Order: sequence, then C-alpha cells, then structure tokens
Amino acid sequence: MDWKNPQITAILRNALEEDRATRDATTPACVNPNQMAIARVLAKQDCVLAGLGAIACCLEIFSELKGVPTPPPEVILSPGMGDGVPVTSGQVVVTVQHPAAALLSCERVILNLLQRLSGIATATRRYVEEIAGTKARILDTRKTAPGLRLLDKYAVTCGGGCNHRLDLSDGMLIKNNHIYLAGGIGAALARAQQHRPEKGAIEIEVRSLAELEEALLHGAEAVLLDNMSPEDCRRAVERVQRHSRPVPLEASGGITLQNVRAYAEAGVDFISIGALTHSVQAVDLSMRLQAVLPGMPIDALGVLK
Repeated sequence: MDWKNPQITAILRNALEEDRATRDATTPACVNPNQMAIARVLAKQDCVLAGLGAIACCLEIFSELKGVPTPPPEVILSPGMGDGVPVTSGQVVVTVQHPAAALLSCERVILNLLQRLSGIATATRRYVEEIAGTKARILDTRKTAPGLRLLDKYAVTCGGGCNHRLDLSDGMLIKNNHIYLAGGIGAALARAQQHRPEKGAIEIEVRSLAELEEALLHGAEAVLLDNMSPEDCRRAVERVQRHSRPVPLEASGGITLQNVRAYAEAGVDFISIGALTHSVQAVDLSMRLQAVLPGMPIDALGVLK
C-alpha cells in the first residue's frame, strides 16, 4: 500500500477534518504542547493486522493541518509485526514516539482505521483458511463503506483474499437489472460484446442452470452464479467442463463461514463475499500513552528503561 497516494491521504485528511482534530477542545487544556509521549497500540483480541501505515500518515497530515512543523513520528513495529500478520491478545503491535498532544488528537481516527481494516483482514483470513486445499479464491465486492474502498479492499488482501472490481470502470459485470433492461441474457451479452472493454472478460450473472446454459450459448466469458446452492454450483462446474472453452465460475450470495467450504468443494474458481466489507466487525485495539521526561532512557522499541 502506498500511503502517500493522493487518494489515500485524502481519505485520512477527511477523517481528521471530520473529527475536528486540529480544534480538539480537551487536549490543549490538559496537556503541555511540548510534552513528548510514547504511544503503544495493543491488541486486545486475536486478529490479523491491517492499516499500520496509516499511523505515521495521520500524524504527518495532522501536523500539516495544524500548521505547526513537527518532526516525523518515530513509528517502530514490534518484532514480526506488519500488515497481514496474525497477532494474539495482549501483544504490543507498534510503538510511536511523538508529541503527546498530536497523539491524543489523532488517537480516535488512527484506532478507527486500524480496528476497521484489521476487522476486514481478520474476517477474510477466516474464509481463506476455511477453503484451504481447494482451488477457489476468496473475492471481495464493491459493498464497501463510501469513501473507504481503497482501504477496505487493501485490508482484504492483508487477510489473503483477492480484489474483484475496484469500481464500475474496472471490467464488465452484467447483473440482473442490466439483463432485464437489455431484454434478456442474449441481448445483454450481444450489446456488451459490441462495447467490450480493452481488457478483461465479460462476466454475467445467472440464477439457475437454465440461465447458465443460455449464457454459455451466447458467448459468456465468465459467469457469476448468484444465490445458487452448492449442489447447483457443482452441476454448473460439470457443465462448464464440457464447454468448448474455459469459463471461470464465481459463486456469490448467501455464503457464510458455515457453508463456504461446500461452495469451494463444488469446484468454482471464485467465491465473492460482500460481508467482508459491508458487515465489518472491528477488532479491539487500544492506544496507551506514557509521558517521556527529559533524560529518560528509551530502547529501540520505544520501551522506557
């Protein structure tokens, strides 16, 4: 992840502005502006990490918004830590040495991001582990929080999943409303093939084996099996294996941790799960600050000796 990407920094800037971080009413009243502190981010449950790069980026943007030049934050990951790494409850993930006032004013934005992204990564990892040994891959969807798509989809990759379309321009996916308005599967595929993108297959959604047959007849290049049972997905795989050319199959709709293995064992190539990003359960992380006084010795991990 390029945390200096203008789209990413815009997301972080908007989050800090939303929280009025530079107009914090409490911190300036209670904390000496010259006070330095060590902040430790602590995992309070087992999880998979994602979004650690947001810490330094948020603090740097805060300094810019505040208009007060501040030395770059000293961010030190604990040994073995990083995005995509599983951690256990009680582990210190990262330490940050920086002015205490800036840490306090940015604390909630930083934790909101880390908790959400780590929640997505953790959920994704569970699905990935559940289908281990099969050829299927876990995909995300466009069901992301408005404005957070780049971060949400990055978190999916931290959990071992794969990104589907980033946005509407990123490939063709003909869904049921497109089919209805175009006049049917055949008509929708014919129009799509006339206006096909420069790269990528034309994928179409079907809801039955009969619709699959129609899609194959009219040249579907990839098929999304929508809300079909694992057994029907298995039959779809068998049908496509007899087709004249390979057609990737994606299962979607109603897929949970309890049934994802059945879909994977049916032989589909991809399993897309909207819940990875639309029903995020944030993980429990906390930030604990400790004052740094002049002359206090600090080791390489930001631990006061």
